[in-house]
Amino acid sequence: MTEEGSDVVRRERFSGGPARAFLSSMHDDATTTDERIFEADLAVDRAHVVMLEEQGIVDAESTGAILDALGEIEAAGFAALPEGEDVHAAIETAVIERVGPEGGRMHTARSRNDEVAACIRHRLRADLLDAAAATIELRGVLADVAAEHRSTTMPGYTHRQPAQPTTVAHWLCSYGGALARDTARLRGAYGRTNRSPLGAAAFAGTPFDIDRERTAGLLGFEGVVENATDAVSARDFLIEAAGAAATAATTLSGLATDLIEFAADGYVEIDDDYASTSSIMPQKKNPDSLELVRARAGDASAGLNGLLTTLKGLPRAYNRDLQRATPHVWRTVDATTAAAEVTAGAVSTAEWNGDALAAAAGEGFGTATGVADLLAAHGTPFRTAHEVVAHAAEAIADRASGGDAAPDRAVEGRGEANGDVATSYAALDAAAREVLGGPLAERVPREAVEAALDPGESVASRDSRGGPASEAVREFLTDAEAGIEADADWIEARREGLAAATERLDRAVSTYG
Repeated sequence: MTEEGSDVVRRERFSGGPARAFLSSMHDDATTTDERIFEADLAVDRAHVVMLEEQGIVDAESTGAILDALGEIEAAGFAALPEGEDVHAAIETAVIERVGPEGGRMHTARSRNDEVAACIRHRLRADLLDAAAATIELRGVLADVAAEHRSTTMPGYTHRQPAQPTTVAHWLCSYGGALARDTARLRGAYGRTNRSPLGAAAFAGTPFDIDRERTAGLLGFEGVVENATDAVSARDFLIEAAGAAATAATTLSGLATDLIEFAADGYVEIDDDYASTSSIMPQKKNPDSLELVRARAGDASAGLNGLLTTLKGLPRAYNRDLQRATPHVWRTVDATTAAAEVTAGAVSTAEWNGDALAAAAGEGFGTATGVADLLAAHGTPFRTAHEVVAHAAEAIADRASGGDAAPDRAVEGRGEANGDVATSYAALDAAAREVLGGPLAERVPREAVEAALDPGESVASRDSRGGPASEAVREFLTDAEAGIEADADWIEARREGLAAATERLDRAVSTYG
């Protein structure tokens, strides 16, 4: 039996002193990873011990005793582990406490280097599937809401200034497209994470006749990391995972910001479940959950940058710096998954104010580009058409602000936003006379101009692939829904594969009972 507080891995010489707590990762394993490494280590230990027995390296009796001890440790839980430098050493110590010296055979033909790397990959792959599933769920919500709002006209913005009319559906689809790429990045990160480093030992392999493919199969890994030094050193899969998650978090931050702005403008009502009120101002309704979604992007970015800084310039093979790398990726992936789940809830329950959106769709002469396009379609060079509409827009803005319009471009009426059609047409006609030397009607029929001035008609005219016209959005949604289904099937297949691997491992372990 070991002495209380001792560590079978480091031995007495290296188990005391003021740096022990600093060296320990037990705190990180417990509090920042929700004991995720504990469960992973037990699975890795079991697969390794089974393989050792199958290869004739450890006898069946010792194997059965070790596996029984691992079962007891799992039942007791993480909190019951003895003190140790990390969870891996603590589990091994607990096994030896139960089995005696024979328990030390479980570490034959491996190092903590390949053991730790395997545990990280074993758990991270599940977290990546959760993150990808959260993005897929949000994409489904965006598609569902978009299908309901293909004809809901709204103002589109550049530089946060009214630019052109669009629709709620088209705006939602823009985030759906970005999130589809985020899902693809998470899928790619999963594929490169789900490779087994077991059997690499410290970094130079082992003289024992091990079967690396067998442990990989028992643990559900899709192959091995071939080079032993690469297997224990590589943490690029962490960077990729954190990068994919941080990119998704950035997408979510943009979506949250837009919703916050739209809520402030009265265009959308955030459900009470995703809002709060002020502690002093009872009339307030604040989109707090979306503000925290936006803040999670900062958490994710910090995790990625912390990880990159930790890994920068490390020599081969294993270095203790790597102990500090993993918590960064847990925090990044966790932050992104939670943010995606909350955003999905906020979007699915939000209520859009169609009347306010329609009224605002033409603000800032938002149909100006449509008029310029119309002139170009009728033979006026686009840059010249752009100049005509720019002159008209200046006159409308000048009139709206109460200034003195130039005499030859003065218009009657308020000129607010798009103004009424007659006011806008008058401004355009005055500009055409100035720039083109003749009335606007000589270039394009008045009814066509008036149609182009209408936000709804402007949206309908933009029916190019990926545009906001209802049919173009419908086609986008058809493709998007197929992509969502395919990605969801991919997630399900991977989860089923991991569950099948767990069953294989359980069956292999049960033969020693």
